Amino acid sequence: MRIYGDKRSGNCYKLQLLLALLDKNCEWVDIDIMKGETRTAAFLEKSPNGKIPILELDDGRTLSESNAIMHYVADSTPLIPSSSFSHAKLLQWQFFEQYSHEPYIAVARYINVYLGLPEDRKQEFESKQAGGYRALAVMEQQLKQTPFLLGDRLSLADISLFAYTHVAHEGGFDLSAYPAVRNWLSLIREQNGFVPMES
Repeated sequence: MRIYGDKRSGNCYKLQLLLALLDKNCEWVDIDIMKGETRTAAFLEKSPNGKIPILELDDGRTLSESNAIMHYVADSTPLIPSSSFSHAKLLQWQFFEQYSHEPYIAVARYINVYLGLPEDRKQEFESKQAGGYRALAVMEQQLKQTPFLLGDRLSLADISLFAYTHVAHEGGFDLSAYPAVRNWLSLIREQNGFVPMES
């Protein structure tokens, strides 16, 4: 297998972390989005949406969308619950991550880290704060009840949401008011095989 991605991207880091936790190897191909490498004809042939990450199998088939790739890589592992309801809850958290968390926390981080918080994007950066804090509050509510998002065990839901939550400060978010979220971040960092995001 081969992954095309950017190691500073949370959506790509999810896959690095997942592979490390599962002790699986995969060839990594660095893609620089700031240099337009996702817009080349060769890349668009693999991913018509022009986004990373992409998983390319040995037979040439490709998968895009980070959470879909995670399900493929983690198939038949304990990171995907076997019961129908728990599996649906896993998907619920991953949809939450993509629709209620990532558009605020990840976008604010992108504006700051990738673009250097230019003056013409400051208003957009500030507009992301309220939505990001709402997402953190939802996570805090759950993590006050259970150590991980689905209960007592690590799942793909935790890996998906860890990716951008642990660097939320880079998007201007202060986690001091979210003790359960901070404890959860520590629990994930303590997992066997954990690897940090490359800076």
